Amino acid sequence: MSESFGQKQAPPKGAFAERFRQQLPALANKTYFNYGGQGPLPEASLEAITASWRRIQELGPFTGDVWPFIEATSARLRQRLAQEFGVPSQRVAFTENVTSGCVLPLWGLPWQRGDELLISDCEHPGVVAACRELARREGLQIASLPVADLRQTPADAEARVLERLEQALGPATRLVVLSHLLWNTGQLMPIAAVAKQLQHHPRQPWLLVDAAQSLGAMPVAEAAAAADIYACTGHKWCCGPEGLGAMALSERVVREAQPTLIGWRSLSHESNGQSGFHADSRRFEVATSCLPLFAGLQTSLALLDAEGSAQERLAVIQGLSHRLWSGLQAIDGISTLLESAPPAGLVSFQVEGHNPEELVKQLGAKGIWIRSLDDPHCLRACTHISTTETEIDQLVSELSTLR
Repeated sequence: MSESFGQKQAPPKGAFAERFRQQLPALANKTYFNYGGQGPLPEASLEAITASWRRIQELGPFTGDVWPFIEATSARLRQRLAQEFGVPSQRVAFTENVTSGCVLPLWGLPWQRGDELLISDCEHPGVVAACRELARREGLQIASLPVADLRQTPADAEARVLERLEQALGPATRLVVLSHLLWNTGQLMPIAAVAKQLQHHPRQPWLLVDAAQSLGAMPVAEAAAAADIYACTGHKWCCGPEGLGAMALSERVVREAQPTLIGWRSLSHESNGQSGFHADSRRFEVATSCLPLFAGLQTSLALLDAEGSAQERLAVIQGLSHRLWSGLQAIDGISTLLESAPPAGLVSFQVEGHNPEELVKQLGAKGIWIRSLDDPHCLRACTHISTTETEIDQLVSELSTLR
């Protein structure tokens, strides 16, 4: 594979990130496996949010003194995310969440009636719904790229994805929608290889990547730089505050797409609405954002950096998810969705004879928090660097007692 997710490295200093874990009050008195839904906010990030809010009030929320502070805070985070994405900072735009990051540039692309959207069968309902509405309005076609059944190793998955992509691409295909890490099965998708294959198609379809389960959990630069739209959030694996996300856009999307929701931040200058749009990714930003959230996410990313590189942290996450996956494999009546050890921190499984929603409630009553998914109908537990082996063993023990 082009992305080296199977190569284990030594865990970073402070294995299992006890320093980071101590920053997370949400982990007190509970066993938490829902990082793929929302990560806990560190104390230092909460303090940074509060300090930023206080500083804005001290300067005056709408004074000449406050703008340098606002611009410096947003510029630092934009540059930090650009480094993570492996792209120039002018190709990074801020959004509120993953869905906005997918939809805002998507709806601004130059569509022609009859164009086809090729969507994987493992995409999040929010993104699928947006694509369906776009297709209704613009007279587009929708086709499906099957990836839900790919349960083997990432290398096997890569070969089959590329084969199926070749079969599914047609003369009308204009966009491919494919998540970096599938939110339901936990399988890794070969984004860079898919992007390379699309370059050989006569229409060079755009590649939209939902990266909700990627940033903060694994290295993303290769995939983000290869995609046309790579949309992330800060509130999952980054353990940042909810309400702030980002997207990395290709040069051609910046060049070809027009803004859909438009506000003062979309404009190169505020001049009675006569100004043109920014020439870079900022044309997809809209209006006022909650600046203290920027300080919170910046702090969360710094705390993660202190525990090692993205690849080093992934090695820890993999070690923990493999322990959970192996423990589940050993229990009669439990089947993991992936047939090989997970490439990252998502571990999805089914328990024979038990309703997933009821099991979530039963485990929650014991202070163990996982979640259920509808398609496929299963359970999902996530391991992060702050997860401990003891917590994993506790979950496995509880599941082993089910009858």
